[in-house]
Amino acid sequence: MTASEPAGRSRPGERLADAVDARLPLYDGGGGLLRKAFPDHWSFLLGELALYSLLVLVLTGVWLTFFFKPEMREVVYAGPYAPLRGVRMSQAFDSTLHISFDVRGGLLIRQLHHWAALVFVSAIGLHLLRIFFTGAFRRPREANWAIGVTLFMLALAEGFAGYSLPDDLLSGTGLRIAEGIMLSIPVVGTYLAFFVFGSQFPGHDVIPRLYSLHILLLPGALIALVTVHLILVFHLKHTQWRGPGRTNANAVGRPLYPRFTAMSAGLSLIVFGVLAVLSGVAQINPVWVYGPYRPDQVSTGSQPDWYVGFLEGALRLVPPWETTLAGHTLMWNVLLPAVVLPGLLFAVLYAYPFVEQRLTGEWVSEQHLCDRPRERPVRTGLGVAGTTFFGVLLLAGGNDVMAATFRISVNALTWILRIALIVGPVLAFVVTRALCHALLDAEHERLTEGEETGEVRQNVAGGYESGHRPVTDFRPGAPRAPISPADRRPGPRTGTPDPELPGPAPRSR
Repeated sequence: MTASEPAGRSRPGERLADAVDARLPLYDGGGGLLRKAFPDHWSFLLGELALYSLLVLVLTGVWLTFFFKPEMREVVYAGPYAPLRGVRMSQAFDSTLHISFDVRGGLLIRQLHHWAALVFVSAIGLHLLRIFFTGAFRRPREANWAIGVTLFMLALAEGFAGYSLPDDLLSGTGLRIAEGIMLSIPVVGTYLAFFVFGSQFPGHDVIPRLYSLHILLLPGALIALVTVHLILVFHLKHTQWRGPGRTNANAVGRPLYPRFTAMSAGLSLIVFGVLAVLSGVAQINPVWVYGPYRPDQVSTGSQPDWYVGFLEGALRLVPPWETTLAGHTLMWNVLLPAVVLPGLLFAVLYAYPFVEQRLTGEWVSEQHLCDRPRERPVRTGLGVAGTTFFGVLLLAGGNDVMAATFRISVNALTWILRIALIVGPVLAFVVTRALCHALLDAEHERLTEGEETGEVRQNVAGGYESGHRPVTDFRPGAPRAPISPADRRPGPRTGTPDPELPGPAPRSR
């Protein structure tokens, strides 16, 4: 209140807050929520990148629905793009060209939507990797980990559905591959493909059905799961790095309002700005170059978006194995890489938190402090091995382009990638595990002997030795204590030291 204000009169903001509090629990319930602490570290922002990318996707997707026509009825193109004028195409492809060339700002919004989709899937993947390598999936966050994995799976399906809607030659080739994957499923494959496409491929129903999935069912599921995920984050408390004053019973960081809110709002503006710049200067998915889909044509060097590239690579690496059983042909070269492999991948992701906690004994207590990756050599090795496996499959998805670019035999490159798919993850695990142990040993030496001062002095025996000073650096995430071989033996943790003091940090192999 200023000197000019009459005594007893409150400001308009205070009166509004009092009026809201009379009807809603603003002070009692909202006050504690606004003071909730969020730990401050860049790696914790990956989830927010996914959230704001999803917001861009929703806004641009709503705008695109006003102009896109999800129909497979054939029309003759008569728009401004001369190379395709007079060409027969589906109504879906024609409306995509209309958005790109006739609607003011249409191409910008189309590309903004596509770039946001790529960032959304990438941010979810990186967020899951951060949670995995830091052990943030442990009790009581197993359900939130399962929600995150489900979000990633739904994001892949949503991306593929949207990628297929323009009905261009590239996306049509992807649908043709999807039909082959459905047909490879024993017994029910033929019925499943007929149900999806409505008739023999390509049919007339697949684009309208994908459109319904893309704008209604999958976005609804994504938004619902994101909402539940955020509620659980607020309810369970955010994980944090070890450091002075940080325990399993507290959370040290910025309050939700105003500091964290201001930082998060700034990040959202950065995301919007970067995506807008990318959409304006970096061309993506130029469907007019590919042309409309025709079942008798395939684009040379056609590649899907990166998030399904690993499936494409798996299909290219598996040899042409087929067997006949009871009059039915089993296409192992399609069934194994495109059905069994993704199923195993997501099954492992869902089960891993429970398996690891059983093996380490951590399922009996809550864990709110993050591990550094080096403190868990086996987990980190498994994560790097899995990433290497995915990377080899992603490279294999473009083996024809790589062979043409570097002028090598595509058959030789395929065999190199097949060997790398088996040997690469094993080597990655061994090297990563050894590197983690080496880093732990270096920290053990630093913490027990101290840091070198650069001074050299002569001892009483006549020899020379370097000077050391005690380690006093206990920043968040820094090593906390000497690491003995017993700390690396597998098995349950034996205790939790006081995080205020430099005691042995619990870790297991």
